[in-house]
Amino acid sequence: MGRIGLSQNLQSHCFLHSSTQHAQLSKAQNFPLNFKKPKKTISACMAAAIPALTPTSFGFKNLMETVTIDVHKAEGRPLNVPLIAPFTIATSRLDKVENVAIRIELSNGCVGWGEAPILPFVTAEDQPTALAKAAEACEFLRQSPEMTLNLALTKIGDVLPGRDFASVRAGVEMALIDAAANSIGIPLWRLFGGVSSSISTDITIPIVSPAEASELASKYRRQGFRTLKLKVGKNLSGDIEVLQSIRAAHPDCLFILDANEGYTAKEAIEVLEKLHEMEVTPVLFEQPVHRDNWKGLGHVSQIAKDKYGVSVAADESCRSLADAKKIVQESLADVINIKLAKVGVLGALEIIDLARSVGLNLMIGGMVETRLAMGFAGHLAAGLGCFKFIDLDTPLLLAEDPVFGGYEVSGPDYNFSNARGHGGFLHWDSIA
Repeated sequence: MGRIGLSQNLQSHCFLHSSTQHAQLSKAQNFPLNFKKPKKTISACMAAAIPALTPTSFGFKNLMETVTIDVHKAEGRPLNVPLIAPFTIATSRLDKVENVAIRIELSNGCVGWGEAPILPFVTAEDQPTALAKAAEACEFLRQSPEMTLNLALTKIGDVLPGRDFASVRAGVEMALIDAAANSIGIPLWRLFGGVSSSISTDITIPIVSPAEASELASKYRRQGFRTLKLKVGKNLSGDIEVLQSIRAAHPDCLFILDANEGYTAKEAIEVLEKLHEMEVTPVLFEQPVHRDNWKGLGHVSQIAKDKYGVSVAADESCRSLADAKKIVQESLADVINIKLAKVGVLGALEIIDLARSVGLNLMIGGMVETRLAMGFAGHLAAGLGCFKFIDLDTPLLLAEDPVFGGYEVSGPDYNFSNARGHGGFLHWDSIA
């Protein structure tokens, strides 16, 4: 991953959409043109959510209503990247990444980047479908007149509605927001609130043999990872063996269990009992049962919390704002996992607002994306500063890094520069 760490944005220079407009925005929001990055780092598995932190005054909602978008070019292309090793979860196996990259260039020359991940059995789109829908959205933007960012994002929601096209919608939304942030010359983490300019992520161990899991745990221990997210849910006895081997290799690690819908409610509770006997308490148990098994999710959540002191997260069960409202109203989970590819950027912000309003804890994760999508999600997490659990590790599982610039990586720590927008980009012609 040799290009991780480049912090300079090497995209072609672009000018502010309007210097007068930028000055007005800065003055109205008390936003300094030359600012220093805050020191605070948002880390995975923080002791509590952070609603008390006050974001900086320049905000995304103001940008949506004030900045206008005039799309000159827009295109989606395949983004194919090999994995270091097959990525196996309870419901599927991925041998390589076949995503879709989105590039949007405004009439002022500013460029924005987005990524639509394709993960079998999770996202509804395959790559050909995603490319076709991305082309449809890009053509719409190219033919559209100048409009506010808010209107552009709303219209993209009309072109790519609902769950079936959420991943592509997220990629296009990312690119539009990135282009807008480039236009006014600020980094995304600042745009989303400016609580922090860095985060710390967990690292995932997929479903592998106990020996392989032990080797990975030792490797990640040397690299400084303290929180290991373990994929489980395919074989109950095998899962316990893997947990024991990881515990031996990395005795001081924190555990997140992610069953990806693989257990019955009875099996999920049995896993917690066996871990209790081993004197192991996971910091989180993610999606223990099938996404539509609401009764089972609520039952496991109650037992996990009351008997074992373990929080349960809804991931696949939370695919819309309506799902989030059901989870809140019926107390079905303690944590909601936000993934931009499930609900889009705007949909994610709606769910985040709901969760924060009722004191529900939040996790941010991804599918299997490069540093384009993970960088955007990381900027969002750092800027908002409200995520108790951060799971943005998938670029570390890739055999190649196609992204130039962007955030810097040091073990589990991601540091975001003051480069405007996302700060990362692709050599577009090289992925055609």
